[in-house]
Amino acid sequence: MKQSIVKPIEKTQEELTDEEIVSMFLATHHHSRYTLRNYKYAIERFQSFIGEKRLKDVTWRDIELYKLSLLKRDERQNRQYSAATVSVLLAPLRSLYKWGNSPNIQCFPHNPAAVIKKPRVSNSSSRHFLTRNEVAKILHQLNQTTLRDYAIGLTLVLLGLRVSELVSMEWDDFHTDPMGTSIWLTVMNGKGRKAREVKVPDMLWNQLLLYRKEQGSSGKVFPLSTRQVERIIENARKKANLSKKVTPHWLRHTNATLALLNGASLQQVQQTLGHSHINTTQQYIHTVEQIKKAAPDFVEDCLKEVL
Repeated sequence: MKQSIVKPIEKTQEELTDEEIVSMFLATHHHSRYTLRNYKYAIERFQSFIGEKRLKDVTWRDIELYKLSLLKRDERQNRQYSAATVSVLLAPLRSLYKWGNSPNIQCFPHNPAAVIKKPRVSNSSSRHFLTRNEVAKILHQLNQTTLRDYAIGLTLVLLGLRVSELVSMEWDDFHTDPMGTSIWLTVMNGKGRKAREVKVPDMLWNQLLLYRKEQGSSGKVFPLSTRQVERIIENARKKANLSKKVTPHWLRHTNATLALLNGASLQQVQQTLGHSHINTTQQYIHTVEQIKKAAPDFVEDCLKEVL
């Protein structure tokens, strides 16, 4: 007697719940866990906005109204999202509907996000950097606190890591080059989980070795959350009496700006920061050109002799 084989029942696109669709979408995107967390939050926030409406029934008007609601000042919380933040919240929706409407997936009959334009974002990040003296003040305050805090600040400034990469960094990620002359860090948790190699300056490595004696030689280098690192930098900013809104990401911008100012090539900075496209790195060129000698300086030099 032949034993019957029970085949699993496959759901059609119509039978899939929104929760199942979102889970499949997130499972197919090989991003860092922080990116996936942000994607999940953005989608859940949109679902809260549309209420009982299914994701497949959403129209472009729903997404446009959602965008306008984000751009509108929230009087209860006394804040207004920036255009950059709104773009970040819309990006997961655009990816979700593009994926779900693709011929191979077909979870959605149409892509309502295709016609939604992102709000205009000004390139204010070009000014999000510290001067050499401001970096010194921040690091001095961190050095007055603990070995750990100073090591965190020095790592962010010298390696230009994202804060998510910093808290994911493990001692085993460090290694020497084939000649045994330099220390390198394999950054494993970059965007898209793309590994890259970053050279560790002697100043930083010596500081990390001091900290390692205190903290231990295995596991994560800095077993902290991203929010804890942000608070450490914010506290140092306050003690240094800096008016700038310094964040760990500002130190990443500072790394790129100081590197280019002191002779690093765009390709070197791109490799260190882990930018997929050189265009992302080129945004720092405008800042560097402003800081370097400008046209009025040449005119002044010309007139100094006669004035």
